[in-house]
Amino acid sequence: MIDISKLIQGKNLTELDVQLLQYIIDNLDNVLQKGVRTIAKENYTSPATVIRLSKKMGYSGFVDMYYKLLPLVKKVDNPQNENIEDFLEITQGDFLTRNSLADIQTFIQRVLSLEQRYIFIYATGFSAIAAEYLYKKLLVLGRKTIFASGTDSIGVFENNLEDIGAFIVISKSGETQIVIDKLQAANEHDIFTVSFTKETDNRIAKLSHLNFKIMDHNKLDDRNMLPNRFFPSLMLFFEFIVKQYVETFRTKK
Repeated sequence: MIDISKLIQGKNLTELDVQLLQYIIDNLDNVLQKGVRTIAKENYTSPATVIRLSKKMGYSGFVDMYYKLLPLVKKVDNPQNENIEDFLEITQGDFLTRNSLADIQTFIQRVLSLEQRYIFIYATGFSAIAAEYLYKKLLVLGRKTIFASGTDSIGVFENNLEDIGAFIVISKSGETQIVIDKLQAANEHDIFTVSFTKETDNRIAKLSHLNFKIMDHNKLDDRNMLPNRFFPSLMLFFEFIVKQYVETFRTKK
């Protein structure tokens, strides 16, 4: 059974909605042929409920939901079969297809150029590993930086709100609720917010002043069990930003 917990976060689904979505995902090979009426009958509900579920999930209808879920689910069922060279290859185009040099310059101006106020970095789980790397990278660049994860006291964040000039969050799914809560608090205190997430729509991206998108090859693999270039790409993207920062600094000199 595929874990759909991150897929449904923020969708305000009922227990029946969740049951229906799990049924559709578990039977993705034949639900299109069954149709809305049969799906509803087998789950003791009405066709209208299935259609409403599609709308709640952000799709135009059941067929649209099916075709949008299909590549996500099949990616989990059939892990990448790329050859070694393709899997290990990360190019500049991987970054600039979804992110712009203008956004990187904004990051340099609004975050890396801070001198008197702190840069606060927050993440949980696997994302916290990448966040700690960014934290140490900024420290050696001479930036005043604080790093916290889900295991740290909330006071680490709340007690420093007045001194934070930029708030950075990292979340592969873009739907981690504890990260969303911190992001909303930062926005309420008029702190410039930046997020690094997967490339598809998510709540954290929408809440951030600036969002950087990294390709997530297995979007429903919340436990990070399958081969995925998301975190290696993310850390290389950090280095790409630093490269742009150093070149900008040299140009000004």
